[in-house]
Amino acid sequence: MALKVILPRWRRGPLRRGTDVTEAWLVLVTGVLIAVAAPVAGVSAANTVSDATERQLQGRHSVSAVLTEDPPARIGVDSSGGSGGRVHAWVRWTAADGSTRTGETVVAPHLKAGDRTTAWLNGHGVLLRDPVSPSAAKAESIAGGTVAASGTTLLLLIGARTGTALLNHRRAVQWEREWAEIDPERGRRRDA
Repeated sequence: MALKVILPRWRRGPLRRGTDVTEAWLVLVTGVLIAVAAPVAGVSAANTVSDATERQLQGRHSVSAVLTEDPPARIGVDSSGGSGGRVHAWVRWTAADGSTRTGETVVAPHLKAGDRTTAWLNGHGVLLRDPVSPSAAKAESIAGGTVAASGTTLLLLIGARTGTALLNHRRAVQWEREWAEIDPERGRRRDA
């Protein structure tokens, strides 16, 4: 159906105007750009997010840590030990130099003070407060790519709509000018 709308605008004929041809090109170019630019933007954004999280995942290592206090209770979290949400709590661990350190990180909500858990440190031995899991990294990458592709598509559609509105305005001005040439009396009040 879209082809029926686009093709007649390129055909020669007495009713074809330059604005019609321009609009047909605008629709065609917008369609091609959406088909090419949106996926490219989505893939490049997804790769950028993926690379950033991969660098974070590569530079980290785990250590055994002990909770120094009970984690705060969370409403709606399964207290029976399910893998529901995670909460922030203070933990203690032994650094590579043998010193004891403490810090806040995410833990399972069912743990209590004195329980052992795994804490993640970056390449410099600093505790990661909210470490990214591989599944979360993949979800962030997909979300970033989807947002970039959708945003690119939206911008291209807004640009095409703006171009069409400008062409419609130009057509209206041309029609007014042509009507004024054909019927100079148009718009004047006639007395009976």
